[in-house]
Amino acid sequence: MKKHAIIITWSGFQDHEVVYPYYRLLGEGFKVNIIADQKDIKGRFYGILGLNMPCHVLINDFCKNYNEWMNDTDLMILPGGVKSLEKLRLEKLVLKFINEWNSQKKIISSTCHGAQLLISSKITKGKKISGYYSLEDDIINSGAEYIDAPFVKDDNIITSPHYDHMGIWMEETIRAYYSNSEYNN
Repeated sequence: MKKHAIIITWSGFQDHEVVYPYYRLLGEGFKVNIIADQKDIKGRFYGILGLNMPCHVLINDFCKNYNEWMNDTDLMILPGGVKSLEKLRLEKLVLKFINEWNSQKKIISSTCHGAQLLISSKITKGKKISGYYSLEDDIINSGAEYIDAPFVKDDNIITSPHYDHMGIWMEETIRAYYSNSEYNN
């Protein structure tokens, strides 16, 4: 099995929360595909602070090849961004994908407003979840326990509240990936 990760996001993403996981996973030897809503003629899309990143696959194409992504990918990253996640969480096939991914116990790692996708995918009930501080009530109302910590791991879900904790969050994500896969160290 080849290490293959996806980052699912939307234009206007929180720049730090896409760029750091993307390059950290590349450095770890992953093939990483960023899935987003649009790209310019150079194949790039833009974060809230103006950073441009490659968009490897458009959301519409991703949804058309739903099962292929489920079978060929090992790790999912859900970065934040207030406005971008408000739009992304309306994509019903993306939410279904996250729900099915979770039912297979594959690693899902989200930070900040990425918790909104976990909530909308109906996978937080009975879990310990972190997310951006303003989401505490939403997380609790989804049936989860809100934990204010640099990262929280509950089974196959790793969450973090803010990009201030990117280093430790991604270290735990990678550790969880290896302990959950054939790459067990």
